[in-house]
Amino acid sequence: MTADLICIGAIAGSFGVSGEVRLKSFCSEPTDIAAYGPLSTEDGSRTFHVTLTRPVSGGLGARINGITTKEQADALRGTSLFVPRDRLPSLPDDEFYHADLIGLSAYDTGGVLIGKVTAVYNHGAGDILEISTARHKSALLLPFTLAIVPNVDLASGRIVVDMPEESD
Repeated sequence: MTADLICIGAIAGSFGVSGEVRLKSFCSEPTDIAAYGPLSTEDGSRTFHVTLTRPVSGGLGARINGITTKEQADALRGTSLFVPRDRLPSLPDDEFYHADLIGLSAYDTGGVLIGKVTAVYNHGAGDILEISTARHKSALLLPFTLAIVPNVDLASGRIVVDMPEESD
């Protein structure tokens, strides 16, 4: 992903028979997805003007200019929707866009490099950081909480991780 584009949602498929789509919004307030102006594909080859219609199971119903049939809507399934970063609001000091966290180096509280943040997940119970590391056989999955990640320094490209005690 380019640094100046942020993925704020995806088209999950068609909804109904008249070209309406089901949107999955990644915004903290899901309906904000329509407020950021035209959305685009990551490569910028397509632009979408989105009008929300109603809440639907698993997301939001929406109309996209130029999409008038179920087949056209189905063809967009899986399309990620991006917006230029400068259209997004500034965040408070203790909040971060997922895209800003990916790629940061992760250090333990003693200053030893653990690895790099490779992904951020949120399945409803809070953000989880995936950290790739050579010290473990598989990636570490850690809750992105103040107790586990007491310091995020975007300017220096690093986070500090207070590793939880391993249980036997």
